Amino acid sequence: MKNLMKKILLLFCFIALVTSCKSKKTYSTSKKRQTHTVKVNTTAQPTKEGKAIADYAKKFDGTRYKYGGTTKRGMDCSGLVYTTFSDNNITVPRTTGDLAAYGNWIDLKEVNVGDLVFFATKKNSRKVNHVGIVTNVRTGNVEFIHASTSRGVMISSLAEKYWYFAFVQARRVL
Repeated sequence: MKNLMKKILLLFCFIALVTSCKSKKTYSTSKKRQTHTVKVNTTAQPTKEGKAIADYAKKFDGTRYKYGGTTKRGMDCSGLVYTTFSDNNITVPRTTGDLAAYGNWIDLKEVNVGDLVFFATKKNSRKVNHVGIVTNVRTGNVEFIHASTSRGVMISSLAEKYWYFAFVQARRVL
């Protein structure tokens, strides 16, 4: 009887340990996404080059993330920029750090399709470590394509709380 009680107690301890250490990977879809209004000039029409760059980048939508990658088999954020601009005969640096100093700084209010947006995604840091290409500009919103480490190449919005607060700068290469 004493031996059985020990086994039951051990079993309960094991179950408590396993269930308390389980990481939570479920996300509630009923939560309303917090969004922010981004002030942008919507009167400027996308340039032919900017539209061509955005359209080519969209061909990689869904491509898995691969550090240092530049192909449909996998790519990182700066690889997406490098590959997209190269296809349009525009030479740009390969790394996010070098891209962050390339071209001309522009105010967020002036961004247009084909411009680059830069982010600092590390906690307590404003150092740029992520880049995306603007794909759409409309009142209160700027959409951009980028390579996310968790979800691969995807289109996101600066109106999303995460990207709104991570935004550092915009640059025009065209």
